[in-house]
Amino acid sequence: MRLYFAASSPYVRKVTVTLHETGQIDDVEIVPAYGSPIDPQTAPVAKNPLGKLPTLERADGPALYDSRVICRYLNDRAAARLYPDAPRLWDTLTLEATGDGILDAALAMVYEKRLRAPDKQSPEIIDGQWSKVTRALDVLNERWMSHLSGRLDIGHIAVGCALGYLEVRHEDRDWRKGRDALADWYTKMCERPAMQRTSPENPPEL
Repeated sequence: MRLYFAASSPYVRKVTVTLHETGQIDDVEIVPAYGSPIDPQTAPVAKNPLGKLPTLERADGPALYDSRVICRYLNDRAAARLYPDAPRLWDTLTLEATGDGILDAALAMVYEKRLRAPDKQSPEIIDGQWSKVTRALDVLNERWMSHLSGRLDIGHIAVGCALGYLEVRHEDRDWRKGRDALADWYTKMCERPAMQRTSPENPPEL
């Protein structure tokens, strides 16, 4: 398998954490790629028409894309247990969607600043996206700690990668303030070898 990879992508990190947690990291070839919504550059558009990362190329079928699809495939391939049986499954998938939604909003803020000229940037859009993030963080801190304290599943991985991205790209906004339970959980989550090996400060060897 080939994983088209950008070290700065939190969605790619979600996949690489899953590879480590399921013991499959040695089964993939890491292929560096880069692109943006306005310039695909080296993104694998021939394999993923959306030009987004991550993209996983398989020998036995078309390339897979979107981190949720790839993670589900990797889980099934390894017969792992990152997706519990129903009814807990629905909580797990909702938690995964919450983590990915935080990333969607946080990345939109980055793109607003990076891809638009200063005079065309919208503070209202940036603030609106951050409002999504803060609401999600509050819900995680208030309602989801029991689940997060349980057995590792894809929801844990998605939330952990989302919080890691906030620390790197939106450090000045201090997501931890007033969310002690979530902050403590994240500190423990970061102790997992899979999180340490995929941190933005320790990208995989290419």
